[in-house]
Amino acid sequence: MLTAAGAVTLRRVYFVCRRCHVGHHAADLRLGITGGRSRQAERLLCLAGASWSFAQASSYLNELSGLSVSANTVRSVCQREGKHVEDWQSHDPQAGEQFRQTPGNVEFETDGTCVNTAEGWREMRVGVFAKRGLGESATPEQWKTRKLPAPSSRAAFAAIEDHETFAARWPLVASRLGIRANSAIDVLADGAKWIWERVDFHFAFARGGLDIFHALEHVNATGQALFGEGEQATRRWQDQGRDALLTHGWSGIAQLIETTRPIAVRAPQRAALDDLSHYLHSHAERLNYRQRLAEGRPIGSGLIEGACKNYIGRRLKQTGARWNLDNANRMATLGSLVYADQWSTYWENQN
Repeated sequence: MLTAAGAVTLRRVYFVCRRCHVGHHAADLRLGITGGRSRQAERLLCLAGASWSFAQASSYLNELSGLSVSANTVRSVCQREGKHVEDWQSHDPQAGEQFRQTPGNVEFETDGTCVNTAEGWREMRVGVFAKRGLGESATPEQWKTRKLPAPSSRAAFAAIEDHETFAARWPLVASRLGIRANSAIDVLADGAKWIWERVDFHFAFARGGLDIFHALEHVNATGQALFGEGEQATRRWQDQGRDALLTHGWSGIAQLIETTRPIAVRAPQRAALDDLSHYLHSHAERLNYRQRLAEGRPIGSGLIEGACKNYIGRRLKQTGARWNLDNANRMATLGSLVYADQWSTYWENQN
């Protein structure tokens, strides 16, 4: 039998049913043994498999702890445990207890990242709920240098599925975390239409904010269309657009667009201004950066960007990796324990 201390020889009585001829070791349940492995050994296999490729996990387990186990065994244990984790997160109140007890303002961010599957590259959608204390009040000039407190608690979930199915998870996860339907959740995301439609539907009292970096990408692209790439006039206009957004939100950027129209004599220039106006006007109520900065709240969706990179990308987007859809979702669920610091909570609540 494989244990956390290595392979051991264990002798116990084997019972067989006379009628159905199904047999088992009666002591295994009490000892926490499944498939010739202790739960402590499976915990190590899952941690390694959630952190590295299955082949690397097999090699590192042998090097670090002397456990001799194949990559296929690591894979099968991780994928089976991923389903158990999903059930635990869905039904065990203990899964959300730490989040519920942690003070702080509730934040929600969502985005997606592509994962290579047997059906080609598919988007894995990612959601993160977090609690964070307010930072110090800041001015628009301090937007890039101010320091926000780190999240005091996080809960993550991800799946390769259509956006309607994924968005339907949001209120269910929120409820399990003790987030009330009328909570003033801080939501930060890019400009994807489906995200904000679902936010309005599921979180009617949310305080939405368009990620400042996505907003500035559009401002900077417009500046290049107006004056050309690398030109001093381009940088000057981009700086004006940034300052207008941070200081006055929609009214500020709208005024800059209108004052620029007389010099936009070519069709591509006019089209760029129209596109910027249309894009930002659709998020007019989500451009209150000055107020957010003064209240010590976030204006950028760095939390979800980091999750896509470190929670999903680091494990599921390794070179040569090609996933079955169900297995990719199970590995994402298993990895959520590590990302959200729920690892010990999960294993300590297992029989």
